[in-house]
Amino acid sequence: MQSIYIAGAGSGSGKSVVVLGFMEMLSAVNRRVGFFRPIVSGPVEQDNLTSLIRERYDLPFPPEMLYGCTSQMASELAAAGHYDELLKLILNKFMLLDEQCDLILCAGTDYDGLVPSLEFDFNADLANNFGCSIVVVVKGFQRSSEEAIHAVHMAHESMIDRGGDLLATVVNGVHPDFVDVVKRRARAVLPQTETLHVLPETEALSKPTIGEIHKMLQTELLCGEADALNQMVSNYKVAAMEVPDFLNYVEDGCLIITAGDRSDIILASLAADVADSFPRVAGLLLTGGLKPAENVQRLLFGLRRSKVAVLCTQRDTFQTALAVNKVESVILPGDDRKIAAALGVFESSVDIKGLQESIALHQSARITPLMFEYELIQRAKSQRKRIVLPEGQDERILRAAEILMLRGVAELVLLGNPEKIRRRIGEMGLQLEGIQIIDPINSPKRSEYAAVYHELRAHKGISEQIAFDALEDVSYFGTLMVYTGDADGMVSGALHTTQHTIRPSFETIRTKPDTKLVSSVFFMCMPDRVLVYGDCAVNPNPDAEQLADIAITSAGTAAAFGVEPRIAMLSYSTGSSGKGADVEKVREAVAIARKRRPDLKLEGPIQYDAAVDASVARSKMPDSEVAGQATVFIFPDLNTGNNTYKAVQRSSGAVAIGPVLQGLNKPVNDLSRGCSVTDIVNTVAITAIQAQTLEETS
Repeated sequence: MQSIYIAGAGSGSGKSVVVLGFMEMLSAVNRRVGFFRPIVSGPVEQDNLTSLIRERYDLPFPPEMLYGCTSQMASELAAAGHYDELLKLILNKFMLLDEQCDLILCAGTDYDGLVPSLEFDFNADLANNFGCSIVVVVKGFQRSSEEAIHAVHMAHESMIDRGGDLLATVVNGVHPDFVDVVKRRARAVLPQTETLHVLPETEALSKPTIGEIHKMLQTELLCGEADALNQMVSNYKVAAMEVPDFLNYVEDGCLIITAGDRSDIILASLAADVADSFPRVAGLLLTGGLKPAENVQRLLFGLRRSKVAVLCTQRDTFQTALAVNKVESVILPGDDRKIAAALGVFESSVDIKGLQESIALHQSARITPLMFEYELIQRAKSQRKRIVLPEGQDERILRAAEILMLRGVAELVLLGNPEKIRRRIGEMGLQLEGIQIIDPINSPKRSEYAAVYHELRAHKGISEQIAFDALEDVSYFGTLMVYTGDADGMVSGALHTTQHTIRPSFETIRTKPDTKLVSSVFFMCMPDRVLVYGDCAVNPNPDAEQLADIAITSAGTAAAFGVEPRIAMLSYSTGSSGKGADVEKVREAVAIARKRRPDLKLEGPIQYDAAVDASVARSKMPDSEVAGQATVFIFPDLNTGNNTYKAVQRSSGAVAIGPVLQGLNKPVNDLSRGCSVTDIVNTVAITAIQAQTLEETS
């Protein structure tokens, strides 16, 4: 496969968004993807883009392998007329990395003025010497459609002059109103054989965060939690007047720049931020090397939770304002919001499948956690479903909702008090405009759902009043949304127990006709494959019939998510060697499952080592088509399954996605109360895919 070189056609092209989008796509289909920067402006550890890619994609290479040379060395060689030596130096470093990779993604120079002689032609020369296909990124920011089209034409002419192998042209940051015009008119400028993609400007990517200003200006963080650094700065205000007049100029998302001894402005800004009657303040930047009075600092440090970061700089106010104005938005490692926004705009604007075909990518036989998660997101996006999240006030749910919306994974509904949820969204500075929030207590649908619930449970003594009262509970309300078709699936459990989350679905949605019980699986994402563990969350001590049902249902779940089912029914004994009630139960379950589904590859009783290790399998079950290569592991009871999945997760570093409930007529999934934002994102994507599968089946 041919490596890829992404080159900006000038400064400020925003190529990091394109680099991130390509890296996500490439890493999802091939394990040995490398990343290379021909020139870095300083120590490679301080290069934002390299750090972002290295951290997110867990690249197994030392930092010194990921770049060619520093800008200082490049400048000295170019100034001395040693252009060819410079190319050879960088090429040698590239080839060392190439020996260990199937494909390398290169990110060209930044046009930061440090090496003024090295511009587009230099990047084209490097790409040609590397044997890379070139992706040209043209700046669309703050340009009219005519200016953007002219830039596309100039970049294309330069590429023809250098004889480069052009894979695609990306116009990045075009005003949303101009996207269609630029597509149509740029298409006329380029040959029909060349690929063009136009990415619209996105506010989440065009504005810097407090953390970016903190890093670029090398300020001191006086106070503020880590989340405070991710606040987006929409504008900045220099506060030099008295408080009453200053308050008239506060705008939503503004950075307040003021002298460090202006305690009145500092306290007024914090008060304005928490007041519903004033806009949200992104942060405070104190100038002149001055810090607030000691008792004011004690007040700042004593705030129970502050989303307003307070930074301090030695610069005076005028110098600080100039420096802030020069800070450009970047994507820092760990900034999940900007990463999601970048991937969202890339994936919604670029023909991913066409690109993969152009690059001639071949799906790896092995599946890494990143590949699996990428495939989840792409499948969920292909046919967006409406997923209800009952725990709308939980911070993790809101952060996950923002990521899901930025990437266009699903249409979301939050349950809870709308006023409290919107206030929480504002406090966190999240972009959740347009998300639907429903209050179960006051919803017009409550009576309708209560009538449905009463009809379903009247035989159990549920009265109309009890049914109405039950619909105050977010789990019941969300489940009835799914049951009636007002939502396609539900994800809950970040704040509630498993029983509280899934009991309403047992009472209403119930199991599929060919399934006798609800069970669960975990997708265990190992370094080079994905395994399926069941049941590790729902059924404490299944009998043989239930164990067979869990095995058959788990095989279907595995197949639905791209894992070829080879089922190992686990026990403390392999084959016919062991005796006892527990192993006999597994033996009986195997017989039942084989009778119901003779087409499945299924083995048991079998020990875990014989199921997963080929060398052990050769000695214990040499003729088995499952032993040594099992992908679906069915545990004999909940005690064994739950402990095993947690032991594997903690000791091997595997990513455990789940529990994923299976067997219900409509998808409802439970979260662990210790779940992360990533867990929630993955579970929502899985729920959406389950809804898609049910729709296709019906």
